[in-house]
This record gives sequence, C-alpha cells and structure tokens, in this order.
Amino acid sequence: MAALVALYPEGTKVTNVTSGGRRKMHYTLPDESEVVEEYDVQTDELVVRKKRSKTVLGAEGEWIYEVGEAPTRVTIENDLLRPNSSNPLLVRKDRPHAFEWRIRNLPYPKPTYAVTVDAQDNQIVVRTSNKKYFKRIDIPEMDRLRLHLEEAALSWSHENSTLIIQYKKPQQIMAAEKDAKVARLTAPEQGPEQAAEEQCKQQ
Repeated sequence: MAALVALYPEGTKVTNVTSGGRRKMHYTLPDESEVVEEYDVQTDELVVRKKRSKTVLGAEGEWIYEVGEAPTRVTIENDLLRPNSSNPLLVRKDRPHAFEWRIRNLPYPKPTYAVTVDAQDNQIVVRTSNKKYFKRIDIPEMDRLRLHLEEAALSWSHENSTLIIQYKKPQQIMAAEKDAKVARLTAPEQGPEQAAEEQCKQQ
C-alpha cells in the first residue's frame, strides 16, 4: 500500500469504497486529518478531493474542496444555499497531464489579467489591472513533494467570462500518480456494511 500514500505522509491509513459510479478513497493522516478522493469508475478521472482537520476543540471541521465543487446545501426552510451567481468562482479540475483551475464570472478583457508564479511562496498568483480580482492558488501535490513551481509550466486563456489556468505536471507528480493509480485499482474493497459506515463519515 506504500504507493497509495505516495502523496501523503508515512503512516497514512487508506480505505476503499465503490458506490454510485465512483471509487472513493478515504485517507486518514497521522495528525487525524482526513482526505477523500472520488474517481469516476469508468474513466478513473479524479472528480473530487476534499479534506478536513480537527478543530481546536477536537470536533470535525468543515470539508475543504481541493478538486471539484461542494454540493448545494438545503436550509431548514428547504431553500437552496448557492454562492452569489455573479461572484467569481474558482473550481479546480484534474487533467492527466496538468492541474487546471477555472475561475468563472470574470468578464474583463484578456489584457486585464496577469497570471504568474510567486517563487518565494510557491503559489500561482492571479490579479487584474483594474484591481477587481486577486487570488493566490496553492498546488498541494507540489508542496507535499517539495517541488518548486516554474513559470514555464504555467499557461492560461480567457473565454466566455472564464479564466482557465493550467500548470503542467512535472515528471515526479506523474510518476507518483501512476504508482498510486496501480495500487488504487488493485486495493481490496470494503464490504456493504463498512461501505455504509464510511459513507456516513464523509458527510
């Protein structure tokens, strides 16, 4: 199982459940924080990666999404809670050879944007010349393997009010993901009762 936790600290525990057309990997890290990855069973595309840590009082924290979007919530009054449809919305997708982010609701002309690498903080920085938008983007996989971002691997485009940013995956990331995929596809699955219990944990 070593390859399965290539992108996570030594001592990480892994469980594997398949349901609803998705293969769900649940990682429990040594510090008791959790990471859940969901892969499409047919294409093996990473659809969701979310993480949470314990609060100061030891309670379960909120899920933070690294890849994909959080589901729409429903209030007690049965109203849907959605982000303001006019605000910029950043969503990350995972491509076979690149990390990709899409920032929707950015209607400004292409020359307005500057997308660069901050070498000191190892982040991608997005800013607009009209000072309407500013964002720093981390790549956790790069940080876990202590890899530095390079400007040459960064590219971006703008169309239909959406800024599309890609960062080409280096060979170290590609190799780690390849090893993890082999281990993931051959990992033993949990039974129905364990799967139901695991599903409850991920809510």
